[in-house]
Amino acid sequence: MPTHLCQANRCSSKTCTSQCVTTYIWRVKKAFLQLHIAVFLAGFTAILGKLILLNEVLLVFYRVLIAVPILALLIAFRSGFKNLNSGYPFQAAAVGCIIAIHWVAFYASVKYANVSVALVCFAATGFFTALFEPMVLKKRLEATELLLGLLSIAGIYIIFDFYPQFQTGIIFGVIAAVGSALFPIFNKQLLHHLSPSHLTFFSLSGCVLFLPFLIPLYLHFFPAEYIYPTQADWLWLTVLAILCTIIPFNLQLKALQKISAFTVNLTYNLEPFYGILLAFALFGEHREIGWRFYIGMLLVMVSLLLQMYRVWKQQSREIEVTKSE
Repeated sequence: MPTHLCQANRCSSKTCTSQCVTTYIWRVKKAFLQLHIAVFLAGFTAILGKLILLNEVLLVFYRVLIAVPILALLIAFRSGFKNLNSGYPFQAAAVGCIIAIHWVAFYASVKYANVSVALVCFAATGFFTALFEPMVLKKRLEATELLLGLLSIAGIYIIFDFYPQFQTGIIFGVIAAVGSALFPIFNKQLLHHLSPSHLTFFSLSGCVLFLPFLIPLYLHFFPAEYIYPTQADWLWLTVLAILCTIIPFNLQLKALQKISAFTVNLTYNLEPFYGILLAFALFGEHREIGWRFYIGMLLVMVSLLLQMYRVWKQQSREIEVTKSE
């Protein structure tokens, strides 16, 4: 029986039975289910970003300003903040700065292009994950993953080249993809020392602390029409903070305890499928784009499907090996 299964299930390898294998497989499947629910909920974030008329940096600030106190209350009632190593909350807060930049760039992409373009750019996350994860985690660089990621970049370049009105939004979208690739990689390491709820809280707290320094600089280059949310903004911000921030973030981190950062980012590439369909249905964005956009999007989606197929085959092989052992 593989030792890593015994360690994962907290039993002795000398007494481990086939029940360990069953438990391991069930936990992996549960992690994938949690991840897909998180991705589905995340598919609404771009839609809400379009409905909220605030400047993107202010949108993110109010989003986390609502989410952090709610999350603090949930943790206080459930597990509290006891027995925390003083260093790791600060590291989580530092990762929160990356999350803040990612979110600001993502919503800027939505506002300076549209939901569909922002989500296609978001799909470049797989390429940047394949590039950065080996560097951060000292792993071997996977050439196949890089090549598939470059296919996504080619699709984005086609859209960039033929739709100059979307170019600012596309640049922001690529920045958002870089951030989206980086923070799960760092969070994967922090999950060895912090629970998903604690990691979510300290990361979002880092966003709250970092954004007041970013806001004046950002608004200097990208001025806001107004500063305080309207009544409608508050409604959508609350939905965004709870349904599309706290819940999916926690589910994603729970999934990261069982599966790799690359697989998490790869699965999050399903978000464009959900979001683009919603944008077409709700905002009629298909009328804003032509056939070249669909060529670019097709290249991105082919890259994603091929990457997902590779991960699925690899996961299937690992489960078969686990069963045979």
